[in-house]
Amino acid sequence: MLPDTATLFPRNLLSGLVCAATLTFNAALAAEEDVLMHKDPNCGCCGQWAEHLRANGFSVKEIATREMDSIKRDAGVPPALASCHTARVGGYVVEGHVPADDIRRLLAERPSAIGISAPGMPLGSPGMEGAYPAESYQVISFDAEGKTQVFAEH
Repeated sequence: MLPDTATLFPRNLLSGLVCAATLTFNAALAAEEDVLMHKDPNCGCCGQWAEHLRANGFSVKEIATREMDSIKRDAGVPPALASCHTARVGGYVVEGHVPADDIRRLLAERPSAIGISAPGMPLGSPGMEGAYPAESYQVISFDAEGKTQVFAEH
């Protein structure tokens, strides 16, 4: 016996709408995880940080440039929070060797900050691992007015 077409149409329509919503949601998530990273062409640790993000599900596009000072200034990174590379993801600035979990938290919580930073180049942070002992460090959030606060401690 064939199913009644009157009952199939609404079911198929609903299935189509669910599929379209899922594709749209997945596309938004993928865009949220696209990282655009500017780095000095001679910096090796920046590439290691990009690999850390890729291993944690982010898509990273690396752009080598000698204009890092102007990129940081244009991104609103306070000089005291500067590091070796500057990235953008999900509408936020990510400065330096910030762990992927902190970026995921930033994207989930969506604070009013313009970005987060792991100032300097903390030993043991993603991309700065090595034979030397890891040091404790903080990830700092910053806003357009220059206000900062501790976002995470490692």
